[in-house]
Amino acid sequence: MPNYAQYQQEIKEDIAATLKAAQCQPILFVGSGFSLRYANGPSWEVLLRQLGAMCPLIDKDFAYYKQKYDGDLCKLGSLFAEHYFEWAWSSEGKKHFPPALFSPGMPRDFYFKYAAAEMLASLKLEDSTLSEELAAFKAIGPHAVITTNYDTLLEPIFPKYDVVVGQDVFRTSPLSVGEIFKIHGSIADPSSLVLVQEDYDDFEKDKKYLSAKLLTYFVEHPLLFIGYSASDANIRNVLYDMSRMFKPSMMLIPNIYILQWDKNQNENSYPPREYVLEVGDGVNVRIKSITAKSYEWVYQAFGAGGTMEKVDLKALRSLMARMVNLIRTDIPTKNVQINYAALEKAISDGDSFANLFGVTNLNDPAAANANHPYTATMLTRELKLSHWSKANKLIEQVKKDHGYDIKANDNIYHVRIKSGDAESSAVRKYSANLVALLNKVMLGEEYKLPAHLLAEVHAINDAPVP
Repeated sequence: MPNYAQYQQEIKEDIAATLKAAQCQPILFVGSGFSLRYANGPSWEVLLRQLGAMCPLIDKDFAYYKQKYDGDLCKLGSLFAEHYFEWAWSSEGKKHFPPALFSPGMPRDFYFKYAAAEMLASLKLEDSTLSEELAAFKAIGPHAVITTNYDTLLEPIFPKYDVVVGQDVFRTSPLSVGEIFKIHGSIADPSSLVLVQEDYDDFEKDKKYLSAKLLTYFVEHPLLFIGYSASDANIRNVLYDMSRMFKPSMMLIPNIYILQWDKNQNENSYPPREYVLEVGDGVNVRIKSITAKSYEWVYQAFGAGGTMEKVDLKALRSLMARMVNLIRTDIPTKNVQINYAALEKAISDGDSFANLFGVTNLNDPAAANANHPYTATMLTRELKLSHWSKANKLIEQVKKDHGYDIKANDNIYHVRIKSGDAESSAVRKYSANLVALLNKVMLGEEYKLPAHLLAEVHAINDAPVP
């Protein structure tokens, strides 16, 4: 009988195949369920409920307002914003807001948005049993993160990513990389929050521009929805736009996954691997579904394609922006002179082309010396051991513990550089990462290998990742 172990194996293989076909990092689309899972954050309805309880002019049960407005939370938000405006200008209410908010040009809904931002500012990632799950999430190294959340929980997870808020999304380059797109605003700027009916009306007007912008990402990258229910309007809007690019309408969209939590999942479960959604205008689409109680193995599968953790994202963004300006502006207006013969010669070879941008491969001794500075003797000395054989035993211990042979190929711990014409003539170099790892092994401390290295073991052994 099919079981959950088989289900996990099939999902991992499918993700690996999708990442390989795309040849790029995934896009993460993050909803309020993420904040709930890792910081006990509120859903939109719970946030409105909490805000309603804070304002004395909102004097009826939340259920009353929800029933009066037929569950339309946008209209309910507008009503609450009006009550907050009246309360803020009362003698008692003024005590709850900074004096700067009482200038004549302040929007009427700002007091409501300010209160929401203050409430969400207290959210922090909890140090709990889910810390390893969060570490695996970070190790995905996504091309970009898109979120409808207002909070700032993603920023410390991806500290090198640029935060792009609201309509600034429209002004980013289609070649951009390493961004957190906060399409519904951020508490860092309360005025940007999409929280009342008027905000959602404006968002709907601009949605076609946003869709055009995001579709360039969704078509080219694997996409993982995290923290959304399958019926969420944000998912339906994305999939409706995507459906027009895949025919017939019921064809499986091959690069989109939704991650759904199920507390009842057990070793005998075999959840559905696809989900069918009605996304509007009678259109139904199929996407890939992943059901899990623990998300760690899912994150590890999406992180197996590599990580941008070691990439200088600021430098990469600057490089890409400069390339765009060069092609769009400088060359057409003849602001630069280009040696086309030298350029053509360089691009005919992959390594030479990479060198144009200051990128070297691991066979380059200069790159190896920078990233892997230690010879075997130097590594032994750095570990304060008496002989190389003792350091080598620690490397063998890693292989015994995790099945990964550090010296079998080039990686973040080790490189093998040819030093002569003979195939066997080579020098092995080791990195500071290996020094840190072997120190933990030597001291008997708990340690982990990066998810993408464990995935290699999984692929070779055709067995679950330990």
